[in-house]
Amino acid sequence: MTFVITEKCLGERYGDCVEVCPVDCIHPGDYKGEVFMIIDPETCIDCGACIPACPIDAIVDAADKDPEYAKINVELTPTFKNNPKVPCRPSGDPPRKPTNKRV
Repeated sequence: MTFVITEKCLGERYGDCVEVCPVDCIHPGDYKGEVFMIIDPETCIDCGACIPACPIDAIVDAADKDPEYAKINVELTPTFKNNPKVPCRPSGDPPRKPTNKRV
């Protein structure tokens, strides 16, 4: 099992998940012309620290919960994993997409 960052993160990229990840498996990049983050399935240890850290509930705890984005996370890992870390957005920063609600 591995954790997956879903479409909810597309265009958002809060970075809170990066701050809590103990193995540095979450990486930023550009996907479909928007900011995005992925979880490297080879590095992820399934600790679950990222799930409560995500303010818009964009991370699921199993690939079968979002198979499309599980595949996208795997495909983007080689190009995203060498990108520099992103800083966290300010606390209380509202989502950029109206369909994303802070949890």
